[in-house]
Amino acid sequence: MLHGYYYLDYGYISDLLVEIDSKHKVMEKYILAFDQGTTSSRALIFDREGNICTSAQKEFPQIFPKPGWVEHRPSDIWSSQVAVAAEAMSQIGLGSKHLSGIGIANQRETTIVWDRRTGEPIYNAIVWQDRRTAEYCDWLKQEGFSETIHAKTGLVIDAYFSASKIKWILDNVNGARAKAERGNLAFGTVDTWLVWKLTSGKTYVTDVSNASRTMLFNINTLDWDDELLHIFGIPRSMLPQVASSSQIYDSTHENFFISKVPIAGIAGDQQAALFGQMCVEEGMVKNTYGTGCFLLLNTGTKPFFSKNSMLSTVAWRIDDSTIYALEGSIFNAGAVVQWLRDGLGFIKTSDEVEGLASQVRDNGDVFFVPSFTGMGAPYWDQHARGLLVGITRGTNRAHIARAALEGIAFQSMDVMNAMESDTGITINELRVDGGASVNNLLMQIQSDVMGIPVVRPKVFETTGLGAAYMAGLATGFWHDLDEIKKHWQADRRFNPSMDRDKSALLRMKWANAVERAKSWSQSS
Repeated sequence: MLHGYYYLDYGYISDLLVEIDSKHKVMEKYILAFDQGTTSSRALIFDREGNICTSAQKEFPQIFPKPGWVEHRPSDIWSSQVAVAAEAMSQIGLGSKHLSGIGIANQRETTIVWDRRTGEPIYNAIVWQDRRTAEYCDWLKQEGFSETIHAKTGLVIDAYFSASKIKWILDNVNGARAKAERGNLAFGTVDTWLVWKLTSGKTYVTDVSNASRTMLFNINTLDWDDELLHIFGIPRSMLPQVASSSQIYDSTHENFFISKVPIAGIAGDQQAALFGQMCVEEGMVKNTYGTGCFLLLNTGTKPFFSKNSMLSTVAWRIDDSTIYALEGSIFNAGAVVQWLRDGLGFIKTSDEVEGLASQVRDNGDVFFVPSFTGMGAPYWDQHARGLLVGITRGTNRAHIARAALEGIAFQSMDVMNAMESDTGITINELRVDGGASVNNLLMQIQSDVMGIPVVRPKVFETTGLGAAYMAGLATGFWHDLDEIKKHWQADRRFNPSMDRDKSALLRMKWANAVERAKSWSQSS
């Protein structure tokens, strides 16, 4: 086991990868998936049946320079990701010659800018949760840019997306704008950064799903948009080539593996999860429970522009077919449980929250709106803040824990209702995945408040699975989509069991709590 060694220097990690490479003799092929998330990096190895053979995961530091600011060190993202890849491979003795390809799924919108000449970042990665550009985004709305940006990108103006983060770096890092104008700076979401590092700076690329989250990409023309670049003051030279989600972009540099491994799949984490759930038909829906919570509805080959503040986004592009999705983004889901663990000390490990919340039959009339970094869909209130309401002397830790889980479920319910209103589609089933989907109490609460079945797959690490499928299709590891569809199997189905009147009362009180949390940071 190479547990914990991502803190070692990069050269030693490379030596470990080469050492692993030289020892393994079996020639069975696998796909290596990178699942680079907001709080941790994960590597998973899949066989031809889509089963996880082994995996490794490491958390890395979160940096909070000011209230509402969230940063990562790009070096931590990189070193943790390459280290868990080595750890996962070592667990079953694999070398690079046994890998058919690498697929990458990544936290989206998170913004990294680096010097093309040195390969060194000029500032920390500004994370998708970061709110430092909220006032600038308010100004854009006041100046009347909302309609133009929505029509081109399918997005609402918000600090969530990459464009305002890039602008902030150019405006606030000494010499950055001048370097950008000379063509010396590169911007990338995390996928671009990882490919750049894996190829030692040779390949500078992103895929359509990640590009569509920058607020600089026109989802109608599938290209960077000059008008948007002008609005944000960003040179086109800073932007990577945009490619499909499933193709061979390049191979790994010899620094990492003795044998070159094709890098063959890229998708933003939520689009990758939609694909991994095999929601490949129009009208299919999934919800991923990670740091945030993301509900995506496959809308087919044309973008669907929401009237209820949902996001229209590119789901993926394979061969000549581009598939779109309607998305509701919730900023805080698993982060709520982490706060109970790290901020309040209610639990020692995240998986203890289910047992704690199960100690009470209901929430004791306590409601928790976890808008730590503002509200995403369908409210899009950058100035909302977290709210815990209904506390009495009889309230205990278990009530708060249950209210926290309910807050995750209620947010997802709000998004689903908005999607149904937008599209006229009645959602009859929700496929779920992500770390918190293993929480049976949360899944039952989700089914109860939505009033529909919630289905958890046998392989619930669908973000990594989707990236693996993308890479496997490009390299011929899997022949076609029909072969992959046969792999998806349900693990458990949660059906609604709550009395309808009780569910309606909870929904009403939840809506009341949400109204009280709105615009909190603007309150005088």
